[in-house]
Amino acid sequence: MKQTRTYFTAIPNPLRRRIGLTVVGLILSVGAMPVYASAAGLVEVRVGTNGVVSDAPFFIAQQKGYFAQEGIKVTFVSFNAGPMMIAPLGAGQLDVAAGAMSAGLFNAASRGINIKVVADKGSTPPLYDYMPILVRKSLVDSGKIKSMKDFKGLKVGEGGKGGSPGSKLNEALKIGGLSYKDVQHEYLGYPQQVTALANGAIDAAVSTEPSVTQAIEKGIAVRFPHENPYPNQEVAVLLYGGDFIKNKPQVAKKFMVAYLKGARFYNGALKNGRFAGPNAGEVIAILVRDSRVKDPALYKGMTPNGINPDGKLNLTSLRKDFQFYKDQGYLQGSATVNQVVDESFAHMAVKELGPYKPIN
Repeated sequence: MKQTRTYFTAIPNPLRRRIGLTVVGLILSVGAMPVYASAAGLVEVRVGTNGVVSDAPFFIAQQKGYFAQEGIKVTFVSFNAGPMMIAPLGAGQLDVAAGAMSAGLFNAASRGINIKVVADKGSTPPLYDYMPILVRKSLVDSGKIKSMKDFKGLKVGEGGKGGSPGSKLNEALKIGGLSYKDVQHEYLGYPQQVTALANGAIDAAVSTEPSVTQAIEKGIAVRFPHENPYPNQEVAVLLYGGDFIKNKPQVAKKFMVAYLKGARFYNGALKNGRFAGPNAGEVIAILVRDSRVKDPALYKGMTPNGINPDGKLNLTSLRKDFQFYKDQGYLQGSATVNQVVDESFAHMAVKELGPYKPIN
């Protein structure tokens, strides 16, 4: 049995470049797939992913057979960056996508691209801050940086302009009586941030796993401040295309049921801020197989992302980040949080699944 994956690559660009990038390569590759997705009569759902750890519910639902149980065959379409998924999602070329909250998502909605934020995919509850601020260890050891007020004038790396990392940094700077404009912003991909921290090109970064663990284990950087300045931030989300919702509402509901089964199994892998729960071994094996993080040893030191087992979105966080984008002048158009969010599918799925029962 074979699984079809499609891969999109783009002209080199910053990680969060504005939507509308040109797709220049389409490579079809084939790999092994579980027997669940080979049965006749399954409805195909095309899912955009960039292979990050927070895509775990997709991979778990595929490997555990949850999609097949709902009559769904998933075709994963791999992208280099989340913003590249928005246009094909709005055009109906994708049904579902793994996204990150950003000004670009709201701007796309304002331009009439029909997409909806339907569930949590990555958040930062207590112990699970997978998108922390890192500071060069030498700056902390020397005493140059003792508190957030010492960030004034520093060069800070971010994954892209107009995203949730910027809002996280903004909240942290407030602790030191500073504003977002009091630091220099350098837009770098997360792996490049580790190199830039090591050679002194940047002083700090809002980074994410596994780059966080790599920087810390190599003695390059430390988390700063020690307490999460923005707990429970909504970072990554599940997106549905408007055509998928309109033309296949029952399939959209069934997809959500399978997705939340995967999210709940993922939660069974978490304990005390680590992959240390009863399901950890199986979840790590699935992620090593299907995500871009292929080193099993990395997972032992990583801080996993949180995923709400009911798919519940933190609307307070979404509105806070929206206001940040507005204050910085990143928004173009009239789309609001309420207009892009649709939690009805998660609510229906939870009604079918029943209350979440932790296994830890």
